[in-house]
Amino acid sequence: MKTFTSHLKPGVPPLLVHEGFSWAAAAFGWLWLLFQGAWIPAIIVFAASLLLLGHPGAWSGALLIGLFVAQGCFGRDLVRWSIGLRGFTPGPIIAARNHDAAYARLLTERPDLFPSLAAAQL
Repeated sequence: MKTFTSHLKPGVPPLLVHEGFSWAAAAFGWLWLLFQGAWIPAIIVFAASLLLLGHPGAWSGALLIGLFVAQGCFGRDLVRWSIGLRGFTPGPIIAARNHDAAYARLLTERPDLFPSLAAAQL
Protein backbone atom coordinates (compact mmCIF):
# COMPACT_ATOMS: atom_id res chain seq x y z
CA MET A 1 0.00 0.00 0.00
CA LYS A 2 1.29 3.44 -0.94
CA THR A 3 0.32 6.74 0.61
CA PHE A 4 -0.60 9.83 -1.39
CA THR A 5 -1.42 13.38 -0.38
CA SER A 6 -4.10 15.15 -2.36
CA HIS A 7 -4.04 18.82 -3.24
CA LEU A 8 -7.21 20.64 -4.21
CA LYS A 9 -8.01 23.89 -5.98
CA PRO A 10 -11.48 24.95 -7.14
CA GLY A 11 -12.03 24.39 -10.85
CA VAL A 12 -8.82 22.37 -11.29
CA PRO A 13 -8.43 18.58 -11.16
CA PRO A 14 -6.89 17.37 -7.89
CA LEU A 15 -3.17 16.61 -7.75
CA LEU A 16 -1.75 13.57 -5.96
CA VAL A 17 1.79 13.38 -4.58
CA HIS A 18 3.28 10.05 -3.54
CA GLU A 19 4.77 9.96 -0.04
CA GLY A 20 8.17 8.56 0.84
CA PHE A 21 11.71 8.41 -0.51
CA SER A 22 12.11 9.11 -4.22
CA TRP A 23 14.88 7.20 -5.96
CA ALA A 24 14.26 9.24 -9.11
CA ALA A 25 14.80 12.49 -7.18
CA ALA A 26 18.01 11.12 -5.67
CA ALA A 27 19.30 9.95 -9.06
CA PHE A 28 18.33 12.87 -11.27
CA GLY A 29 18.67 15.74 -8.81
CA TRP A 30 17.38 19.12 -9.92
CA LEU A 31 16.06 17.72 -13.23
CA TRP A 32 13.50 15.65 -11.33
CA LEU A 33 12.26 18.76 -9.54
CA LEU A 34 12.06 20.61 -12.85
CA PHE A 35 9.88 17.92 -14.41
CA GLN A 36 7.67 17.85 -11.30
CA GLY A 37 6.94 21.55 -11.77
CA ALA A 38 8.90 22.67 -8.70
CA TRP A 39 10.86 25.46 -10.42
CA ILE A 40 12.13 27.37 -7.40
CA PRO A 41 13.55 24.31 -5.58
CA ALA A 42 15.03 23.09 -8.89
CA ILE A 43 16.93 26.35 -9.34
CA ILE A 44 18.18 26.25 -5.74
CA VAL A 45 19.36 22.63 -6.01
CA PHE A 46 20.96 23.38 -9.41
CA ALA A 47 22.85 26.32 -7.90
CA ALA A 48 23.99 24.21 -4.95
CA SER A 49 25.16 21.47 -7.33
CA LEU A 50 27.11 23.99 -9.42
CA LEU A 51 28.65 25.46 -6.29
CA LEU A 52 29.81 22.04 -5.10
CA LEU A 53 31.09 21.02 -8.54
CA GLY A 54 32.81 24.37 -9.11
CA HIS A 55 34.81 24.27 -5.89
CA PRO A 56 36.50 20.88 -5.73
CA GLY A 57 37.75 20.05 -2.31
CA ALA A 58 38.09 17.24 0.13
CA TRP A 59 34.41 17.35 1.09
CA SER A 60 32.70 18.46 -2.13
CA GLY A 61 32.03 14.92 -3.37
CA ALA A 62 30.58 13.82 -0.06
CA LEU A 63 28.46 16.98 0.15
CA LEU A 64 27.17 16.43 -3.40
CA ILE A 65 26.16 12.86 -2.55
CA GLY A 66 24.54 14.18 0.62
CA LEU A 67 22.63 16.73 -1.46
CA PHE A 68 21.24 13.98 -3.69
CA VAL A 69 20.30 11.79 -0.72
CA ALA A 70 18.58 14.78 0.93
CA GLN A 71 16.70 15.45 -2.28
CA GLY A 72 15.54 11.83 -2.33
CA CYS A 73 14.30 12.23 1.25
CA PHE A 74 12.74 15.69 0.91
CA GLY A 75 12.06 16.03 -2.83
CA ARG A 76 8.37 15.26 -2.52
CA ASP A 77 8.08 17.81 0.29
CA LEU A 78 9.56 20.42 -2.07
CA VAL A 79 7.02 19.43 -4.72
CA ARG A 80 4.17 19.80 -2.20
CA TRP A 81 5.52 23.22 -1.20
CA SER A 82 5.62 24.28 -4.84
CA ILE A 83 2.06 23.04 -5.37
CA GLY A 84 0.99 25.13 -2.38
CA LEU A 85 2.53 28.22 -3.98
CA ARG A 86 0.23 27.66 -6.97
CA GLY A 87 -2.84 27.99 -4.75
CA PHE A 88 -3.62 24.34 -3.99
CA THR A 89 -4.74 23.40 -0.50
CA PRO A 90 -4.00 20.06 1.16
CA GLY A 91 -6.80 17.53 0.91
CA PRO A 92 -7.29 14.06 2.32
CA ILE A 93 -4.48 11.52 2.60
CA ILE A 94 -5.14 8.42 0.54
CA ALA A 95 -3.73 4.88 0.80
CA ALA A 96 -3.91 2.83 -2.40
CA ARG A 97 -1.97 0.40 -4.59
CA ASN A 98 -0.99 2.95 -7.23
CA HIS A 99 -1.69 6.46 -8.51
CA ASP A 100 -4.80 5.49 -10.48
CA ALA A 101 -6.34 3.60 -7.56
CA ALA A 102 -5.63 6.56 -5.28
CA TYR A 103 -7.32 8.93 -7.74
CA ALA A 104 -10.36 6.65 -7.95
CA ARG A 105 -10.51 6.41 -4.18
CA LEU A 106 -10.33 10.20 -3.82
CA LEU A 107 -13.20 10.65 -6.28
CA THR A 108 -15.22 8.01 -4.44
CA GLU A 109 -14.75 9.87 -1.15
CA ARG A 110 -15.19 13.35 -2.66
CA PRO A 111 -17.77 13.21 -5.49
CA ASP A 112 -17.91 17.02 -5.40
CA LEU A 113 -14.58 17.00 -7.34
CA PHE A 114 -16.20 15.58 -10.51
CA PRO A 115 -17.18 19.01 -11.93
CA SER A 116 -13.52 20.13 -11.89
CA LEU A 117 -12.60 17.01 -13.86
CA ALA A 118 -15.36 17.63 -16.39
CA ALA A 119 -14.19 21.23 -16.86
CA ALA A 120 -10.61 20.05 -17.41
CA GLN A 121 -11.68 17.57 -20.10
CA LEU A 122 -13.38 20.23 -22.25
